[in-house]
Amino acid sequence: MGKVYEALQRAETERGRRGAPVPGLAAPSATSQSGASRARGGRFARLRNWLGELRAPVEVDDANSFNKRRIALLQPDSFVAEQFRSLRARLEALAAERPMRTIAVTSAMPGEGKTTAALNLALVTAMSVGRRVLLVDCDLRRPKVHVALGLRPECGLAEVLADEVPLDRAVIQVEGTSLAVLPVRRTPSNPSELLGSDRMRALVEELARSYDQVIFDLPPTLAMPDAKTMCELVDGIVLVVRADETPQDDVAAALDVLDRRRILGVVLNGTDVKPHRYGY
Repeated sequence: MGKVYEALQRAETERGRRGAPVPGLAAPSATSQSGASRARGGRFARLRNWLGELRAPVEVDDANSFNKRRIALLQPDSFVAEQFRSLRARLEALAAERPMRTIAVTSAMPGEGKTTAALNLALVTAMSVGRRVLLVDCDLRRPKVHVALGLRPECGLAEVLADEVPLDRAVIQVEGTSLAVLPVRRTPSNPSELLGSDRMRALVEELARSYDQVIFDLPPTLAMPDAKTMCELVDGIVLVVRADETPQDDVAAALDVLDRRRILGVVLNGTDVKPHRYGY
C-alpha cells in the first residue's frame, strides 16, 4: 500500500530533477518530511489493495479527449486497453473474496481521470462473455459519459430518481458493445438530495439484482458531498490519482472522507511508462 505514496514521491523527485514545478505538489522541504507528512504516508500504507498503475490519457475537455476516454472501444488492442483489462482482473480477484457487484469510481478533485477510468473499465468488463454490465453517470452537475460515447439521451438518472420515467426507458445500449449506460440528461437543482434519497438507494439495489456488474462514475470526492453519499451504497470504491498533479494532501483528505472499508485501491493515472509488448 505504500506504493501510492512512493509513486507520488518518485514523480515529485523526478520533476524536481528536471527543474520543473510539480503541479499541485509542494516542493520538498523540511516541513514536507515532518511527522505530519509521515502520517500521510501511513494513510497510503493502510490501503488494502493496490490495483496497479494505468497509463491512461489526460482528462481534458477537448474533442480529442472524448475519443481518448473511450480508448478501450476505439483501440481494444492498445496498451492502455490492456491496462484496464488488468484492472478488471484484479477486481474480479477481489470479487472472489466478497460481493463486488457495484463499484464506484471517484477522484479527489476534477481532472484526474475518473471518467476515463470508469468508462474504460466498464467497456472492458462488458467484453467478458455473457456478462451484463451497466455504467451509471452519477455526476449530476457535470456529466460526461454520454458525450464521450456519442449518446443523445432523451432522459436519464435525474428523471428516474424523480419517478418521471421508468428505468428501462432511460438505459441506453451502446452500439456494437454489450455495455448499457444510464446517462444524465437533465442536471437538477438538487443533485446531492437526489443521490442521497431513498429512491437512489432502492435504485442501486435494483441495478445490483439486474446486472452482473454496475460501475458508477461519481463526482470528485472533495468538491462536493455527492461522492461520499454514493460511496455508502456500493460494494467497493476505486480512487483515481493523477501522477505529478494530485496533491498528496488531497489524496489523504479523500481517503478520510470515503469509507475505508469499501476502498478497493488506487489507480495511478497518467504515468509516462513505455509499454512492454508480449511476443515481440
